Amino acid sequence: MSGTRWLHARAVADRRTKNFATPDDLLRLPKMTAQLVQLGEVTLSKLTNEPGWRWSEHIKPSVGGDWCQVRHMGFVLSGQLGILYPDGTEIVYGPDDAFEIAPGHDGYTVGDEPCVQILFAGNRPFFDSFLIGSGNRVLATLLFTDLVGSTAMASEVGDARWRGLISEHFVAARAELERYRGHEVKTTGDGLLATFDSPGQALRCAAAIQDVARRDGLRMRAGVHIGEVELVEDDIRGVTVHEASRVMTAAEADEILVSSLTRTIAETSGLRFEDRGTHELKGLDGTWQLSAYIAEQ
Repeated sequence: MSGTRWLHARAVADRRTKNFATPDDLLRLPKMTAQLVQLGEVTLSKLTNEPGWRWSEHIKPSVGGDWCQVRHMGFVLSGQLGILYPDGTEIVYGPDDAFEIAPGHDGYTVGDEPCVQILFAGNRPFFDSFLIGSGNRVLATLLFTDLVGSTAMASEVGDARWRGLISEHFVAARAELERYRGHEVKTTGDGLLATFDSPGQALRCAAAIQDVARRDGLRMRAGVHIGEVELVEDDIRGVTVHEASRVMTAAEADEILVSSLTRTIAETSGLRFEDRGTHELKGLDGTWQLSAYIAEQ
């Protein structure tokens, strides 16, 4: 990116402003109000917990589980927030206290004053389930791709040649997306995120992009997962997006991994897979059964 373009992008980013008085999403939950704004890739929330609010009493019935499994990071504006851990440890945060709360906890308002917080981590995993039915949510098949060993290769061939290879790769990938009726959501460094109407389209497209990458001396991995996402302007959000990204991260070079649900649906179209066992995916509960797609010859 030239210096002029970088300065322009920086200036545009510096002018990006949101106000909690007019949030992108407003949620009114039992004894809790959440005002959410989106700034680029970051979701911030202003959270007001009323006196008497407790996660285990007011949120747990909707999301299940014994403890809140979301990591929170933020600070308290007013009031007090109590956190209880399974080992009996209790921590109380007050005004101006900054916190990072690990997964596996119960939370509650301390005293007779509402607790007002600003959160800048843990918002989407916590609130996405409550956003179902609001906004524009659809069922979609997601494809994440990533070039393996890109840093080492960029060092080997030089920046100019690497930029050329990446540019050519995206041109070829977009041609395959059009061929298999995929929709590009965004690029992710040297990979991309796209949506499809069916797992079969996504898997065949992933295999085609992988073939093109291999022809150009590149090694690509991919992950395909199906679930409900929220359409937000030109982007998508939701737990499914995080899940699909983690499925891709578990893949080896030249491998296309899928979740168990994706495999079940795709097998009805005659597609073949090999088991890759169970995996613990970072930031996701439990273990995931993953399979590798065997591309058609």
